[in-house]
Amino acid sequence: MKHIRIGAGAGYSGDRLQPALDLIERGNLSYIVFECLAERTIALAQQRKLANPEQGYDPMLELRMRAVLSLTTSPRVRIISNMGAANPLAAARKTREIAESLGIRNLKIAAITGDDVLSNICERDLNVIETGERVSELGSKLVSANAYLGAAPIVEALAAGADIVLAGRIADPSLFLAPLLHEFGWDPSDWKRLGSGILAGHLLECAGQLTGGYFADPGYKEVPGLATLGFPFADIDELGNATFGKLAGTGGMLTIATCKEQLLYEVHDPSRYVTPDVVADFSRVRIEEITDDVIAVADADGTERPPKLKVSLGCSEGFCADGQISYAGAGARQRGELAIEILREQFSLQKIAIDEVRYELIGVNSIVPIRKSDSPDPREVRLRVAARTRDLQSAKFIIETVEALYTNGPAGGGGITGAITPVMAIYSTFIPREWVAPKVHYEVII
Repeated sequence: MKHIRIGAGAGYSGDRLQPALDLIERGNLSYIVFECLAERTIALAQQRKLANPEQGYDPMLELRMRAVLSLTTSPRVRIISNMGAANPLAAARKTREIAESLGIRNLKIAAITGDDVLSNICERDLNVIETGERVSELGSKLVSANAYLGAAPIVEALAAGADIVLAGRIADPSLFLAPLLHEFGWDPSDWKRLGSGILAGHLLECAGQLTGGYFADPGYKEVPGLATLGFPFADIDELGNATFGKLAGTGGMLTIATCKEQLLYEVHDPSRYVTPDVVADFSRVRIEEITDDVIAVADADGTERPPKLKVSLGCSEGFCADGQISYAGAGARQRGELAIEILREQFSLQKIAIDEVRYELIGVNSIVPIRKSDSPDPREVRLRVAARTRDLQSAKFIIETVEALYTNGPAGGGGITGAITPVMAIYSTFIPREWVAPKVHYEVII
């Protein structure tokens, strides 16, 4: 029976590069998928594109493509990625430029557009799921609207001979489903096979999480070699059954437990995992250990795909000011608490317009609050104030006020840092799939 081997090249935008290069060099792959996009990621990419029409793709695209295309692999491993983010066309042009600079010939690069539905959303004035308001009520705050596309446009690009496919907002597991549809000729309404392909994609999409990265918890779940963590690959057959592995000599581990954790990751209902291609059913999946670091997964199912596509809406919500200062030695906690009182009063006296604010002492109450009676006072604390403001001047004042603690008390403060970042809120809506028209564009090097 025919098998296709697909490797996971990245699990998020800033992921490590070396495990992907290892897979390309030693993994005997047919495809490698770089999954690099999240809801907030694409909204921020839209902001970069507004500032510069030639930007808006993944910040690590050039680094990744230069490294990957520099490898001499025969036959060539085909690349699928959502590194196009808000600007797949510019991403394809940049990739062609890199390939030409490396002297590469006979390369076909596909760019998929159509997920940007901002104009459609504004015209139709749909409901915002989280708030119940109309999209029009978001006004000028609305920066982006990207629909979750399915595998179909990638399949089209592969059928046309694309070596590299760069997309924007395509559902994460659909990136992995596409080469299976292309290679095996699956019927797009064969819900069982599509459910199996989505299962394989879901297990691979976060890369190092499957091989123990997110699993590791010293003393409870020991994972060896995390500094050299290997990313997973899967051998998938015509029925959709998959066997997962990692390269010999790489760190991490593949076990039934790591697979189960990833199977349930970001899944609300295992019997109804909704994607643009199929509503997958993972409730009767079998996971079996074949040997060390080799796991077989089978028996996913699926039902008809949904009539609507989810749309991720990015909204500008002002600025976040993040100011920090450390106190150490005797009375560190008390001095940190005094500093917080000073900041509260300063912001009140100056009537700073703050929508949300959080004061915390890292190590004391930033995640799990510790009462004074629970343990001795720490010998060091780091005060952090994070505040959301609607205007840049207020955010700057917050940072300046934290910095002023250095000489204006309490004693012994140091290591001051301050940062201001735009706040991007993420909302969602649903759009009928017939309103979305994906298109495939090509850059060809002869």
